[in-house]
Amino acid sequence: MIYTVTFNPSLDYIIQVDNFTVGAINKTYFEKILPGGKGINVSIVLSNLGHESIALGFMAGFTGNEIENRLKDYGCGTDFIQISEGLSRINVKMKANEETEINGQGPLISKDELETLYAKLDQIKAEDLLVISGSIPSSLPDNMYELIMQRLSNKKVKIIVDATRNLMKKVLPYHPFLIKPNNYELGEIFDVELKTRESVIPYARKLQEMGAVNVLVSMAGEGAVLIDENGKVYQRQAPKGQVINSVGAGDSMVAGFIAGYLESNGDYEKAFLKGIAAGSASAFSENLASKEEVNELLKNA
Repeated sequence: MIYTVTFNPSLDYIIQVDNFTVGAINKTYFEKILPGGKGINVSIVLSNLGHESIALGFMAGFTGNEIENRLKDYGCGTDFIQISEGLSRINVKMKANEETEINGQGPLISKDELETLYAKLDQIKAEDLLVISGSIPSSLPDNMYELIMQRLSNKKVKIIVDATRNLMKKVLPYHPFLIKPNNYELGEIFDVELKTRESVIPYARKLQEMGAVNVLVSMAGEGAVLIDENGKVYQRQAPKGQVINSVGAGDSMVAGFIAGYLESNGDYEKAFLKGIAAGSASAFSENLASKEEVNELLKNA
């Protein structure tokens, strides 16, 4: 089974206005509400590609109920922990002459509620896949990623991590099955600027030397680079297409990689190609990648 963890899920309220004016009434001409969060995005794309997953995390109030209902509409399995007080956050993403985001705080999570999450994670079996990604709420320990990986270290769970540089660096000693920085995040870790696929390779190898099993680096229009557990390098330019919405493209790449890995019985090249196709399909669409869109891009891979 595949599990995803989203510590601070959201309802993303996406709006567009012609010209945003501070202090005035601004009317929208486009509105959409989507369930948000990196792990949630991975679960949605996995479902679109025909793979079951169980989304874990914390939910609160009517916004939490709506997030869960919308996930079920996508065919995703859920096992969220209901927080007794507060509301799951609403993130406003406004597109005008510039793009503006206002992100909510989310509910406070108690020690007992965190222990409930640990109990659910303890049920994960050997060879299951676990995706942990996204930000950590201020009410949780800032080393949540490490605590989870340490807790599961003897269970042979394949853990995929997609996080900012400090969170990612700290989990490397626990040998995550896959990490997925983008080229900017990879550059931040080593204080360098990485613009080409070739320049990424030596620094991705360094992350592998520090403990990662497989390293997948996303590079937007430049494509991606994968260094697999055997040291083999795969690199590919992104498919051609018009970028409509880059939100969730990296999460879609993770989902595509997992789907390709499972469907090919561990063939890293096929996993890599499906990851690129899924990431690009999401970027070329207003919604997250569909199976048809991914397969269409794979035809020319």
